[in-house]
Amino acid sequence: MRPTTLLLQIAGNGAHRNKSISFIGLGRMGSEMAYNLFSRKLVESHGAARFVVCDAREATSAAFAHNFAQQFPGVRVEIATTPAEALLASSTVVTMLPSSPHVRNVYSEEDGIIPALRSLPPEAVRSTLCIDSTTLDVEVARSVAAAVQNTGASIVDAPVSGGVAGAKAGTLSFLVGGPEEAYRRAHPFLLHMGQRIIYCGESGAGLVAKICNNLILGVQQIVVAEGMLLGQKLGLDPKVLASVVNSSTGACWSSSVNNPVPGALPDKSPPCERDYEGGFATSLMLKDMGLATDLAVSTGTPLPLGKKAEKIYADVVSEDPELSNKDFSSVYRYLRSAYPK
Repeated sequence: MRPTTLLLQIAGNGAHRNKSISFIGLGRMGSEMAYNLFSRKLVESHGAARFVVCDAREATSAAFAHNFAQQFPGVRVEIATTPAEALLASSTVVTMLPSSPHVRNVYSEEDGIIPALRSLPPEAVRSTLCIDSTTLDVEVARSVAAAVQNTGASIVDAPVSGGVAGAKAGTLSFLVGGPEEAYRRAHPFLLHMGQRIIYCGESGAGLVAKICNNLILGVQQIVVAEGMLLGQKLGLDPKVLASVVNSSTGACWSSSVNNPVPGALPDKSPPCERDYEGGFATSLMLKDMGLATDLAVSTGTPLPLGKKAEKIYADVVSEDPELSNKDFSSVYRYLRSAYPK
């Protein structure tokens, strides 16, 4: 590993590792989560905490560090160039990554977290806590967790529910899997980023809960789009229809908060009001639907609606690539275009 400025600082100030937090993965969700974690930890520690960020795009890390310093003059966010560097700098490491391959790379490759753990003295390893908030394959997560635990460090899987808006507002729900002792250690850090922290069981249990939740959410968002389209084709004002649904038995988050029709929620600002920007990407929902269908196959669980929904999101991404990075409620726009008046 090349001797970067940060590594030289670590070597000279190893005692500060326990006061430092590293955050790896500064995407839409991760950047908001890191901001809340760092800013609230700064207040809690009366300015004594130290922060490190790491992203595959170093420019993203630099932008985050600059913006944080603008908000909190005098506070410096260090930039790690590898996950290993981030781990060596901090005893608490949060990872928020796109998918399973990224988690494997960040934790297991040469400049990853696990090799770095093996280079530390036993007491430093035991003081280390990893929190992975990625939504990924359950078996990959359990394999990575076992490898981290074999070094003597602690880890929890803590995927989130609440989307980009919840990440920004600090109102996320965390669904946590792992040993109870690790969950207790992680709990105060998670509270800086969310409101509800739900312990689901051993390693992988948080991911199982998240995948099942997103399976339901993905199906709901499609049927809300269908219902809103049908109502409009028959002459209903979308505001009226949304009001009926949201006060009746069809009520769900996909209609009451993430309604896909512009103007349907005049008192709210769902992604559809911004051309479906700033929400949970359709490509990520497709990934999560795939995780659910893979688990269904491996457990022999029937998933007729889930499989159909996965196919619809796959069609959205392949037939209208522009919607791939837009909020998954843009499935409404895809259906509207596929069946115009």
